[in-house]
Amino acid sequence: MQDKTTVLLVDDHALFREGLAALLSTQDGIEIVGEAASGEEALEKARELLPDVILMDILMPGMGGLGATRKIKEEMPHTRVVILTVSEEEEDLFEAIKAGAEGYLLKTVKSRDLIDMLLGVLRGEVALSRVIARKLWEEFAEQAKKQEAPSLLPPPNLTRREMEVLRFLSEGFSDKAIASRLGISQRTVKNHVHNILAKLQLQNRVQAAAYALRQGLVKEP
Repeated sequence: MQDKTTVLLVDDHALFREGLAALLSTQDGIEIVGEAASGEEALEKARELLPDVILMDILMPGMGGLGATRKIKEEMPHTRVVILTVSEEEEDLFEAIKAGAEGYLLKTVKSRDLIDMLLGVLRGEVALSRVIARKLWEEFAEQAKKQEAPSLLPPPNLTRREMEVLRFLSEGFSDKAIASRLGISQRTVKNHVHNILAKLQLQNRVQAAAYALRQGLVKEP
């Protein structure tokens, strides 16, 4: 029997946690192992339960979600953290990326999309909505305008195929979609993503997407 993916829910609103737990519990292969109402409690529960995935709010009393994410990723780098918040602030988005989060979703996301993106994270994909991808693009585009000669050259260590995968990755495509467009297997896509992260010395696919946007390697989503 295949083990279930364990999930820890972190949000200071009990009613929201209950609704989210009820939604995710209907999915085969997902088990809600705990809940937390603050960053401090999230860190404590993560140490105790060692969940596969943590859905993390940002705006909470005490430490907050960003601080908790940073500490959790330092201690448990294999635990995936997906931010689920009402905040559309660019500062929160970039702090989440720097903290090592594997995704950034708004609470306005539809339930079906949330489940699809969560399952994608479990397969090693990035949970980054098109709205958030656009914010990343706009921020880096603005930074590029301030530079006299922005670098648009591809990283020298990446192969042509890896560059293609990186571009699709930055535009929010899943492994399955990338494989279909490039005519290769999903396993090959995963291998390319692994190599990209290793060569660029990045922690996850969200950081890879941010890197590609910053370097001008992709068009506006």
